[in-house]
Amino acid sequence: MRDFIYLASQSPRRSQLLDQIGVAHQLLLAGPEEDAESLESVRGAEAPGRYVARVTGLKLDAAVERLKRQGLPAAPVLCADTTVCLGRDILGKPADEADAVRILKRLAGQSHRVLTAVAVQKGKQRVDAVSESWVRFAPMTAAQIKAYVATGEPLGKAGAYGVQGRAAAHIEQIRGSYSGIMGLPLFETAALLRSLGVRC
Repeated sequence: MRDFIYLASQSPRRSQLLDQIGVAHQLLLAGPEEDAESLESVRGAEAPGRYVARVTGLKLDAAVERLKRQGLPAAPVLCADTTVCLGRDILGKPADEADAVRILKRLAGQSHRVLTAVAVQKGKQRVDAVSESWVRFAPMTAAQIKAYVATGEPLGKAGAYGVQGRAAAHIEQIRGSYSGIMGLPLFETAALLRSLGVRC
């Protein structure tokens, strides 16, 4: 079998992005006994860049442990985490539709940052990077926000939107990494994987 990596993420978009650069991968997902969501809690007034790098490191620690516990064949393990922030405020995944409306009202007509951290471990070696991008939403009416939230797309997504989905109709400008905003910055990811000897 040719080289492959483990992707410790439930995001179908991250899997598609790895396919895009020709990286064979298998999913290494948290079981019900692991409290994966608790890893994403914010500590006090933590800076967004520090937060996203720390959470990604914790996810990778848990994934490496999972690999050992399950006795799976050795291969590099990749984790990523994306956070949306307005100033220093971290806008996580909405709790429900009302929360999604609240978040989108804040983003409408504003520029915000999207930070995606990637970390890969192979044996004892660990490499990581953080991609920073900027997204500007056009002003949105209450009816537009409500209609978008009704699609269900904002739920489960940092910042209550998916750049590759219907939110694109409201995004005026993007600076940085489109794939990073989707959840896996391909330039940085490929560089990290190559540094560990994985072909992209």
